[in-house]
Amino acid sequence: MQTLDQLLGIKYPILVAPMFLISNTKMVSEALANGITAAFPALNYRTDQELRKAIAEIRSHSTNPFGVNLIVNKSNPKYKSQLQTLLELKVDYIITSLGNPSEVIEQCKPLGIKVFCDVVDLAYAQKVEALGADAIIAVNNRAGGHSGKLAPRELITLLKENCRIPIISAGGIAHGKDIREVMSWGAAGVSVGTIFIACHEADISPDYKQAMVEYGEKDIVMTTKLSGSPLTVINTPYVQKLGTKANWLERLLHSNKTLKKYVKMLIAYRGMKQVEQAAFGATYKTVWCAGPAIEHVHQVRPIGEIIRTLTREFEEALA
Repeated sequence: MQTLDQLLGIKYPILVAPMFLISNTKMVSEALANGITAAFPALNYRTDQELRKAIAEIRSHSTNPFGVNLIVNKSNPKYKSQLQTLLELKVDYIITSLGNPSEVIEQCKPLGIKVFCDVVDLAYAQKVEALGADAIIAVNNRAGGHSGKLAPRELITLLKENCRIPIISAGGIAHGKDIREVMSWGAAGVSVGTIFIACHEADISPDYKQAMVEYGEKDIVMTTKLSGSPLTVINTPYVQKLGTKANWLERLLHSNKTLKKYVKMLIAYRGMKQVEQAAFGATYKTVWCAGPAIEHVHQVRPIGEIIRTLTREFEEALA
Protein backbone atom coordinates (compact mmCIF):
# COMPACT_ATOMS: atom_id res chain seq x y z
CA MET A 1 0.00 0.00 0.00
CA GLN A 2 1.27 3.48 -0.90
CA THR A 3 2.40 5.94 1.74
CA LEU A 4 1.19 9.55 1.53
CA ASP A 5 4.48 10.79 0.05
CA GLN A 6 4.28 8.11 -2.67
CA LEU A 7 0.60 8.86 -3.33
CA LEU A 8 1.27 12.56 -3.90
CA GLY A 9 4.90 12.52 -5.06
CA ILE A 10 6.22 14.60 -2.13
CA LYS A 11 9.24 14.20 0.16
CA TYR A 12 7.55 13.50 3.51
CA PRO A 13 4.23 11.76 4.41
CA ILE A 14 2.90 14.85 6.21
CA LEU A 15 -0.19 16.95 5.52
CA VAL A 16 -0.81 20.30 7.26
CA ALA A 17 -4.47 19.84 8.18
CA PRO A 18 -7.10 22.25 6.87
CA MET A 19 -8.09 24.46 9.82
CA PHE A 20 -11.21 26.63 9.85
CA LEU A 21 -10.25 30.33 9.91
CA ILE A 22 -6.56 29.49 10.43
CA SER A 23 -5.20 27.91 7.23
CA ASN A 24 -4.20 30.39 4.54
CA THR A 25 -2.17 30.65 1.32
CA LYS A 26 1.06 31.60 3.15
CA MET A 27 0.87 28.49 5.34
CA VAL A 28 0.11 26.20 2.39
CA SER A 29 2.91 27.70 0.27
CA GLU A 30 5.45 27.23 3.08
CA ALA A 31 4.38 23.60 3.49
CA LEU A 32 4.88 22.93 -0.24
CA ALA A 33 8.29 24.62 -0.15
CA ASN A 34 9.37 22.28 2.65
CA GLY A 35 8.58 18.91 1.07
CA ILE A 36 5.16 18.25 2.61
CA THR A 37 1.57 18.93 1.54
CA ALA A 38 -1.19 21.09 3.01
CA ALA A 39 -4.89 21.78 2.58
CA PHE A 40 -7.19 24.66 3.48
CA PRO A 41 -10.97 24.74 4.04
CA ALA A 42 -12.96 26.17 1.12
CA LEU A 43 -15.09 27.92 3.76
CA ASN A 44 -12.10 30.10 4.75
CA TYR A 45 -12.96 32.13 1.66
CA ARG A 46 -16.32 33.91 1.59
CA THR A 47 -16.71 34.28 -2.15
CA ASP A 48 -15.93 32.19 -5.22
CA GLN A 49 -13.60 34.94 -6.41
CA GLU A 50 -11.58 34.76 -3.16
CA LEU A 51 -11.37 30.96 -3.40
CA ARG A 52 -10.08 31.15 -6.98
CA LYS A 53 -7.58 33.85 -6.00
CA ALA A 54 -6.24 31.71 -3.13
CA ILE A 55 -5.68 28.70 -5.41
CA ALA A 56 -3.98 30.91 -8.03
CA GLU A 57 -1.73 32.46 -5.37
CA ILE A 58 -0.55 29.05 -4.10
CA ARG A 59 0.09 27.90 -7.67
CA SER A 60 2.15 31.02 -8.38
CA HIS A 61 4.61 29.85 -5.68
CA SER A 62 4.70 26.10 -6.30
CA THR A 63 3.66 23.27 -8.59
CA ASN A 64 3.62 20.81 -5.67
CA PRO A 65 0.31 19.18 -4.70
CA PHE A 66 -2.10 20.77 -2.21
CA GLY A 67 -5.73 20.18 -1.34
CA VAL A 68 -8.97 21.84 -0.36
CA ASN A 69 -11.32 20.71 2.39
CA LEU A 70 -15.01 20.61 1.52
CA ILE A 71 -17.85 20.33 4.03
CA VAL A 72 -20.26 18.09 2.12
CA ASN A 73 -23.31 18.19 4.35
CA LYS A 74 -26.38 20.41 4.18
CA SER A 75 -25.01 22.91 6.70
CA ASN A 76 -22.74 24.23 3.92
CA PRO A 77 -24.93 26.15 1.43
CA LYS A 78 -21.86 26.84 -0.75
CA TYR A 79 -20.97 23.16 -1.21
CA LYS A 80 -22.17 22.80 -4.85
CA SER A 81 -20.54 25.99 -6.12
CA GLN A 82 -17.29 25.29 -4.25
CA LEU A 83 -17.12 21.78 -5.72
CA GLN A 84 -17.63 23.12 -9.26
CA THR A 85 -14.77 25.60 -8.80
CA LEU A 86 -12.41 22.91 -7.46
CA LEU A 87 -13.28 20.64 -10.39
CA GLU A 88 -12.79 23.44 -12.91
CA LEU A 89 -9.42 24.43 -11.42
CA LYS A 90 -8.40 20.77 -11.03
CA VAL A 91 -6.98 20.96 -7.51
CA ASP A 92 -4.74 18.00 -6.60
CA TYR A 93 -7.04 16.53 -3.96
CA ILE A 94 -10.20 17.26 -2.02
CA ILE A 95 -10.71 16.33 1.63
CA THR A 96 -14.37 15.68 2.41
CA SER A 97 -15.83 16.20 5.88
CA LEU A 98 -19.16 15.80 7.68
CA GLY A 99 -21.28 14.25 4.95
CA ASN A 100 -21.69 11.84 2.03
CA PRO A 101 -18.75 12.16 -0.40
CA SER A 102 -20.30 10.14 -3.25
CA GLU A 103 -20.92 13.12 -5.56
CA VAL A 104 -17.40 14.48 -4.96
CA ILE A 105 -15.77 11.11 -5.69
CA GLU A 106 -17.94 10.56 -8.78
CA GLN A 107 -17.04 13.95 -10.28
CA CYS A 108 -13.35 13.91 -9.31
CA LYS A 109 -12.49 10.45 -10.67
CA PRO A 110 -12.65 11.34 -14.42
CA LEU A 111 -10.47 14.42 -13.79
CA GLY A 112 -7.78 12.58 -11.82
CA ILE A 113 -8.48 14.60 -8.65
CA LYS A 114 -7.86 12.49 -5.56
CA VAL A 115 -10.42 12.36 -2.76
CA PHE A 116 -9.47 11.81 0.88
CA CYS A 117 -12.38 11.32 3.29
CA ASP A 118 -12.48 12.15 6.99
CA VAL A 119 -13.69 9.11 8.96
CA VAL A 120 -14.03 8.36 12.67
CA ASP A 121 -15.06 4.69 12.56
CA LEU A 122 -14.84 1.50 10.50
CA ALA A 123 -18.39 1.54 9.10
CA TYR A 124 -17.92 4.93 7.47
CA ALA A 125 -14.40 4.06 6.28
CA GLN A 126 -15.75 0.98 4.47
CA LYS A 127 -18.54 3.06 2.96
CA VAL A 128 -16.18 5.66 1.46
CA GLU A 129 -13.77 2.96 0.28
CA ALA A 130 -16.65 1.28 -1.56
CA LEU A 131 -17.53 4.64 -3.13
CA GLY A 132 -13.98 4.90 -4.50
CA ALA A 133 -12.12 7.20 -2.09
CA ASP A 134 -8.34 7.35 -2.67
CA ALA A 135 -7.48 7.51 1.04
CA ILE A 136 -9.12 7.82 4.44
CA ILE A 137 -8.20 10.39 7.04
CA ALA A 138 -8.61 8.56 10.34
CA VAL A 139 -9.69 11.23 12.84
CA ASN A 140 -8.91 9.96 16.33
CA ASN A 141 -9.70 11.18 19.84
CA ARG A 142 -6.56 13.31 19.97
CA ALA A 143 -7.49 15.52 17.04
CA GLY A 144 -8.21 19.22 17.42
CA GLY A 145 -11.55 20.63 16.28
CA HIS A 146 -13.92 17.85 15.16
CA SER A 147 -12.39 14.78 16.79
CA GLY A 148 -13.22 11.09 16.83
CA LYS A 149 -13.89 8.68 19.71
CA LEU A 150 -11.18 6.04 19.22
CA ALA A 151 -7.53 6.22 20.30
CA PRO A 152 -4.98 6.55 17.46
CA ARG A 153 -3.62 3.00 17.60
CA GLU A 154 -7.06 1.43 18.03
CA LEU A 155 -8.47 3.31 15.03
CA ILE A 156 -5.49 2.69 12.73
CA THR A 157 -5.35 -1.03 13.59
CA LEU A 158 -9.09 -1.43 13.02
CA LEU A 159 -8.95 0.31 9.63
CA LYS A 160 -5.74 -1.42 8.56
CA GLU A 161 -7.28 -4.85 9.16
CA ASN A 162 -10.45 -4.05 7.21
CA CYS A 163 -9.63 -1.48 4.50
CA ARG A 164 -7.34 -1.61 1.48
CA ILE A 165 -6.77 2.11 0.83
CA PRO A 166 -4.15 4.32 2.52
CA ILE A 167 -4.91 5.56 6.05
CA ILE A 168 -3.78 9.06 7.02
CA SER A 169 -3.77 9.41 10.81
CA ALA A 170 -5.18 12.69 12.18
CA GLY A 171 -4.70 13.68 15.82
CA GLY A 172 -2.00 13.78 18.46
CA ILE A 173 1.05 14.37 16.26
CA ALA A 174 3.60 16.76 17.76
CA HIS A 175 7.02 15.23 16.96
CA GLY A 176 8.76 13.19 14.28
CA LYS A 177 8.76 10.09 16.50
CA ASP A 178 4.94 10.28 16.61
CA ILE A 179 4.83 10.01 12.82
CA ARG A 180 7.12 6.99 12.82
CA GLU A 181 5.00 5.36 15.52
CA VAL A 182 1.64 5.72 13.74
CA MET A 183 3.21 4.52 10.50
CA SER A 184 4.53 1.43 12.30
CA TRP A 185 0.88 0.69 13.18
CA GLY A 186 -0.09 0.85 9.50
CA ALA A 187 -0.76 4.52 8.74
CA ALA A 188 0.35 5.82 5.33
CA GLY A 189 1.04 9.29 6.71
CA VAL A 190 -0.26 11.95 9.05
CA SER A 191 -2.50 15.01 9.08
CA VAL A 192 -1.18 17.58 11.57
CA GLY A 193 -2.98 20.71 12.75
CA THR A 194 -2.57 21.89 16.35
CA ILE A 195 1.22 22.47 16.37
CA PHE A 196 0.87 24.79 13.34
CA ILE A 197 -1.72 27.14 14.91
CA ALA A 198 0.92 29.17 16.76
CA CYS A 199 2.82 30.19 13.62
CA HIS A 200 3.62 33.73 12.49
CA GLU A 201 1.80 33.19 9.19
CA ALA A 202 -1.61 32.34 10.72
CA ASP A 203 -3.99 35.31 10.44
CA ILE A 204 -5.51 34.84 13.90
CA SER A 205 -5.42 37.06 16.95
CA PRO A 206 -2.17 37.26 18.95
CA ASP A 207 -4.23 36.18 22.00
CA TYR A 208 -5.18 32.90 20.30
CA LYS A 209 -1.51 32.23 19.50
CA GLN A 210 -0.51 33.13 23.05
CA ALA A 211 -3.19 30.78 24.42
CA MET A 212 -1.57 28.00 22.35
CA VAL A 213 1.68 28.64 24.22
CA GLU A 214 0.21 29.14 27.70
CA TYR A 215 -2.42 26.39 27.86
CA GLY A 216 -1.66 22.66 27.95
CA GLU A 217 -3.24 19.26 27.27
CA LYS A 218 -5.17 19.36 30.56
CA ASP A 219 -6.97 22.50 29.28
CA ILE A 220 -8.50 20.78 26.22
CA VAL A 221 -12.21 19.94 26.51
CA MET A 222 -14.87 18.54 24.18
CA THR A 223 -17.97 20.61 23.41
CA THR A 224 -21.12 19.94 21.35
CA LYS A 225 -22.42 23.48 21.88
CA LEU A 226 -20.75 25.12 18.92
CA SER A 227 -21.29 23.03 15.81
CA GLY A 228 -23.66 20.30 16.99
CA SER A 229 -20.77 17.82 16.48
CA PRO A 230 -18.07 17.14 19.13
CA LEU A 231 -15.40 19.86 18.96
CA THR A 232 -12.19 20.05 21.01
CA VAL A 233 -11.47 23.54 22.31
CA ILE A 234 -9.29 25.30 24.88
CA ASN A 235 -11.13 25.53 28.20
CA THR A 236 -11.08 29.33 28.44
CA PRO A 237 -13.23 31.21 31.02
CA TYR A 238 -15.88 31.73 28.32
CA VAL A 239 -16.03 28.04 27.43
CA GLN A 240 -16.35 27.22 31.14
CA LYS A 241 -19.25 29.66 31.39
CA LEU A 242 -20.88 28.36 28.20
CA GLY A 243 -20.69 24.71 29.31
CA THR A 244 -19.79 21.85 26.98
CA LYS A 245 -23.02 19.82 26.84
CA ALA A 246 -26.08 20.57 24.73
CA ASN A 247 -28.96 21.92 26.88
CA TRP A 248 -32.42 20.33 27.12
CA LEU A 249 -33.79 22.39 24.22
CA GLU A 250 -30.86 21.52 21.94
CA ARG A 251 -31.23 17.84 22.92
CA LEU A 252 -34.99 17.90 22.26
CA LEU A 253 -34.49 19.41 18.82
CA HIS A 254 -31.71 16.95 17.98
CA SER A 255 -34.06 14.06 18.71
CA ASN A 256 -36.65 15.36 16.22
CA LYS A 257 -35.58 14.17 12.75
CA THR A 258 -37.48 16.84 10.81
CA LEU A 259 -36.06 19.67 12.84
CA LYS A 260 -32.63 18.12 13.30
CA LYS A 261 -31.26 19.21 9.91
CA TYR A 262 -32.30 22.83 10.44
CA VAL A 263 -31.10 22.89 14.04
CA LYS A 264 -27.68 21.57 12.98
CA MET A 265 -27.51 24.30 10.34
CA LEU A 266 -28.45 26.94 12.92
CA ILE A 267 -25.99 25.68 15.54
CA ALA A 268 -23.26 25.30 12.92
CA TYR A 269 -23.86 28.86 11.73
CA ARG A 270 -24.04 30.29 15.25
CA GLY A 271 -21.07 28.21 16.37
CA MET A 272 -18.98 29.17 13.36
CA LYS A 273 -19.70 32.82 14.04
CA GLN A 274 -18.48 32.43 17.62
CA VAL A 275 -15.32 30.67 16.47
CA GLU A 276 -14.81 33.37 13.83
CA GLN A 277 -15.12 36.22 16.33
CA ALA A 278 -12.78 34.49 18.75
CA ALA A 279 -10.15 33.73 16.11
CA PHE A 280 -9.89 37.29 14.86
CA GLY A 281 -10.38 39.40 17.95
CA ALA A 282 -9.97 38.52 21.59
CA THR A 283 -13.26 38.99 23.37
CA TYR A 284 -14.41 37.46 26.63
CA LYS A 285 -16.20 34.99 24.36
CA THR A 286 -13.12 33.06 23.37
CA VAL A 287 -13.70 29.78 21.61
CA TRP A 288 -10.38 28.52 20.34
CA CYS A 289 -10.01 25.09 18.74
CA ALA A 290 -6.94 22.96 19.53
CA GLY A 291 -6.03 19.34 20.25
CA PRO A 292 -3.99 17.77 23.09
CA ALA A 293 -0.78 18.32 21.07
CA ILE A 294 -1.04 21.90 22.42
CA GLU A 295 1.12 20.51 25.25
CA HIS A 296 4.10 20.62 22.87
CA VAL A 297 3.66 24.22 21.65
CA HIS A 298 6.12 26.43 23.54
CA GLN A 299 6.51 29.49 21.36
CA VAL A 300 5.10 31.25 18.29
CA ARG A 301 7.40 30.42 15.35
CA PRO A 302 7.51 30.72 11.54
CA ILE A 303 5.66 27.74 10.05
CA GLY A 304 8.70 26.80 7.94
CA GLU A 305 10.71 26.37 11.13
CA ILE A 306 7.99 24.20 12.71
CA ILE A 307 7.87 22.01 9.58
CA ARG A 308 11.66 21.66 9.36
CA THR A 309 11.84 20.65 13.03
CA LEU A 310 9.15 18.02 12.43
CA THR A 311 10.74 16.58 9.27
CA ARG A 312 14.23 16.53 10.85
CA GLU A 313 12.84 14.66 13.87
CA PHE A 314 11.07 12.24 11.52
CA GLU A 315 14.31 11.52 9.63
CA GLU A 316 16.12 11.00 12.95
CA ALA A 317 13.38 8.63 14.14
CA LEU A 318 13.76 6.57 10.97
CA ALA A 319 17.57 6.46 11.18
